[in-house]
Amino acid sequence: MKKLLLSALIVASASVAATTSTTSVAHADAYGTAGCGLGSILFGAKPGIVQVFAATTNGFFGTQTFGITSGTSNCGGQAVTVVAAKQFIETNREAFAKDVSRGSGETITTLASIGGCSDSAAVAVSLQRNFKTIFPAASATNTAVGNAAVTALKSDKALVCTKLI
Repeated sequence: MKKLLLSALIVASASVAATTSTTSVAHADAYGTAGCGLGSILFGAKPGIVQVFAATTNGFFGTQTFGITSGTSNCGGQAVTVVAAKQFIETNREAFAKDVSRGSGETITTLASIGGCSDSAAVAVSLQRNFKTIFPAASATNTAVGNAAVTALKSDKALVCTKLI
């Protein structure tokens, strides 16, 4: 029974992989919600049920853990750092908003470190200057806030955030 179930899963995965287009690894959207790993290579970033197959593939073969550790399988480079920076901002949104509004704080220092920015004080100034863009309204989603903050950092070339390029 287990062999039959495994065979069915592999056939289903291969069928979906054959009909799914892959996405370039050169940017942060190189994988979908299932994350990096073999599943992201086979199934790409296409949203929907495909991400269930990608996550199952990652879990079954253990490629996500290996990829994160080794920097392979779409798990390396700037894509991972950009995603980590966005997730950090989203997770710490309230504290991040307070720090950005006052132009200093732990969350800014940590974000500067994650992004490989050379000067956390300059990061604080840049984020404070872009406060209205990063937090356009109280109803802005965490994802929108994270995207806007990373975009602000990436667009300010004076910051030299080497891991966010």
